[in-house]
Amino acid sequence: MTKIRHYVLLLLTLMVLISLGFILFKKNEKTSVNENYYDLDKILKKKKIIATTDYTSTNYFIYKGLPMGFQYELLQSFAKFLNVDLELKISTDLAQCLNDLVYRRSDIIAIDLTITKDRAEIVDFTNPYNQTKQVLVQRKPDNWQTLSTKEIEKQLIRNQTDLANKTIYVQKHSAYYERLRSLSNEIGATIHIVESEEYESEQLITLVANGKIDYTVCDEHAAIVNQNYYPNIDVKTAISLTQNLAWAVRKGSTKLLDTLNIWLAGFKTTKDYKNLYTKYFLNKKSTVLNLTGYNSIKGGKISPYDKYLKKYCKNIDWDWRLLASLIFQESRFQNNLTSWAGAYGLMQLMPVTAANYGAYSGCGPELNIAAGVKYIGYLDKIFIEKVPNKEERIRFILASYNIGPGHIIDAMKLAKKYGKNPTLWKDNVEFYLISKATPKYYNDPVVKNGYCRGDDVCQFVYEIIERYQHYKNVLK
Repeated sequence: MTKIRHYVLLLLTLMVLISLGFILFKKNEKTSVNENYYDLDKILKKKKIIATTDYTSTNYFIYKGLPMGFQYELLQSFAKFLNVDLELKISTDLAQCLNDLVYRRSDIIAIDLTITKDRAEIVDFTNPYNQTKQVLVQRKPDNWQTLSTKEIEKQLIRNQTDLANKTIYVQKHSAYYERLRSLSNEIGATIHIVESEEYESEQLITLVANGKIDYTVCDEHAAIVNQNYYPNIDVKTAISLTQNLAWAVRKGSTKLLDTLNIWLAGFKTTKDYKNLYTKYFLNKKSTVLNLTGYNSIKGGKISPYDKYLKKYCKNIDWDWRLLASLIFQESRFQNNLTSWAGAYGLMQLMPVTAANYGAYSGCGPELNIAAGVKYIGYLDKIFIEKVPNKEERIRFILASYNIGPGHIIDAMKLAKKYGKNPTLWKDNVEFYLISKATPKYYNDPVVKNGYCRGDDVCQFVYEIIERYQHYKNVLK
């Protein structure tokens, strides 16, 4: 009897603990959802929104040094509407995107998400901004250019039942997998589905075009864009009904969701949205843009001078992509450019500076880059002890490259005098560099170099660092 009583008490204790655990879980879940309600307030307070998008030929890529893409420009417009900065996270792994959103590492997922019941249990979707359907991507016959349309059609899959026993590759964690599973059940036959961890959807299209695999599945609008530069693929066979595309936010982020929906509804009626959609999905010129060697998707390059950047940046222990961003800012990769002040070449060196480091007007791009890198090395030596943190020091060097080290040292002295940190850029030295445009500060006894229009310099630094982040997102 004692043993029975002991087991009963133990069982009751376990039941109480389980009940308490469930109550605490529900309480935490409710608290989390309630906390999500204030997501928009937090975004506005920190003046930054973090969005996840994917790296594709339509959504986000680098072209001739500039970040571009439908989702990227759409996000930029929304960030501008909120008057906040945009920080991008890049991922082609949907599971990771969802994980980042749920665990507050991002605020929005801005990719071509189809609205599904399963996903709606994890995230809240915006109102649809577009529609698509899933299509089969298959290769035309090898001699398709010599065949009639009727002859080509005979060799292509047009009936979904003909997918029986076919092997189709899809991106892992995509909606294509579930659709193919359902389709396999609908046609009463096996479709062999291979989920690829190595390749995302557009890369799988390339494999089809190159004959490495026979079939993949993609959203129709993206498939049509890819068909422009892979004319040997066919994308006309639909395997799903029309589906809505939307962005996603955390569950319970009501304020953010409502604001997004209001903005989307308004923006979709504007000429800007129409032009944006046409630019990436309807304009044939986008094919040329994507085929160029200086597109990060197809060519994997930023500029014609990447090999020189990689060669010389090692001398100063800089990332070549940072050097590329600086050169884009200075000359947009135009080696024959001469400024009103006489600065010339890719790195816009003044004649005296260029001569000091072995370059001259009209010299080739490699010599100009080599001289510019030497000058950066000189600036680094000035600040290496003053600003020990390398990441911070880069901002001081960039500012000095633009306006000279004297003004930056003045701003550091002002920061120290007025209780700020002279080794930090943002809101510290940056603030006093901008302040050097006012008499109070440029006449201060610690200032040796007088007036400075610092806001232009700070914008110069900001744009280079921002562009560098884009380059890091898409190129190694």
